[in-house]
Amino acid sequence: MIGQRMRDALNDQIMHETFSAYLYVSMAAYFHDAGLDGMAQWMKAQAQEELGHALRFFNHINERGGRIELQAIERPKSTWNSPLDAFNAALDHEKFITGRIDELAKIADEENDRAAGIMLQWFVTEQVEEEDSVAKVINALQLVGEKGPGPLMLDRELGQRSASPFPPTYQAGEEDAGG
Repeated sequence: MIGQRMRDALNDQIMHETFSAYLYVSMAAYFHDAGLDGMAQWMKAQAQEELGHALRFFNHINERGGRIELQAIERPKSTWNSPLDAFNAALDHEKFITGRIDELAKIADEENDRAAGIMLQWFVTEQVEEEDSVAKVINALQLVGEKGPGPLMLDRELGQRSASPFPPTYQAGEEDAGG
């Protein structure tokens, strides 16, 4: 049985992960409007991953006899000054989510909740990958600049990203099969 403090914190995280997906869909719309369909595809794949993350938390609460309590999701921003600005916003958001995961891990430790701690370890590792992935795009955007063929070539490359299987599955002790 999951404790109330952990359950409440994980329910809150479902909202944050779902908002993340909503934010990335908004960014995808921004990129489509800008004619950058590859960057839009990258963001849509990211959105799918975030929904998968929300479902991991959902499943964990459910499997441990906890009540799922969905929360309202705020409206995400819909415009950015440039592709670089949008990806910088994505990195800032991933850093926020990393902080949330760290807080959840702290709660798991304080509550002596081994099951949550094991599940959260996957997210600790995932957040390192998430921040690195966005940082690499930022670096590439900074290298190619905002004018000329460089951004279009990068757009084409980013469009090759496909989403992980949805929804992802998680069994304690399994390695992640993607995303």
